[in-house]
Amino acid sequence: MGKTFSLRRQEIIYNTPEIKDVMERWPALSDAAQINEEFKRITTVSLEATFMAKLDKCTPKLMDLASSKGGAKAERIRKIRDMLLEHNTIEVRREVAICCLVVYLGETEEDLFKEFANTQEFEEDIERQVMTIAIIGDQPTSGCNHKTATIVVEGIKILNGMDISRCCALLMGIIYALNLSYPKELKYTCEVFQKLFLELDGLKPSAKVMRLKNSIF
Repeated sequence: MGKTFSLRRQEIIYNTPEIKDVMERWPALSDAAQINEEFKRITTVSLEATFMAKLDKCTPKLMDLASSKGGAKAERIRKIRDMLLEHNTIEVRREVAICCLVVYLGETEEDLFKEFANTQEFEEDIERQVMTIAIIGDQPTSGCNHKTATIVVEGIKILNGMDISRCCALLMGIIYALNLSYPKELKYTCEVFQKLFLELDGLKPSAKVMRLKNSIF
């Protein structure tokens, strides 16, 4: 993958091939380790290590900020935080922090995470999924009882069996590797992932993300 990196970047950026064609030509991009390597080739940043370290550092203040919200957001955030009453593991804490972040930013969790009752429902709907992290009800949880998910882009399964926070980090890697745009419904969430958790792009954050940054750091 390292030897073909330059050719691959030119094709992806200038020819904008369909996702299925890219994945057929470079199937290694459906491997988490290779996505990490590709992201590092593009940005010089260690994808998962950087994302998780920043997420863990921000989690306490992020959840406190989210809990200070009122109205409908407060009720939704309370339900999200209740997940910790059953399983207070690092994976669940990360998932809770990300869900709280989405709500705090005024965006909708369902635009990032799509839940399916079972595999059949997922397979019947997959072609309609543009960019999502799919949580499938009849798939087994991990040994720590936290949910696992599947990353889908343009109806193509890229990765599966990952916990929620890893999916968020790896989704950023896929976006960079495939030169994709952020979903407009999640522009602030993706901006936080990029500028706060991965410390990429020296341009000034949007006002909303800057306020969050100042409150956390």
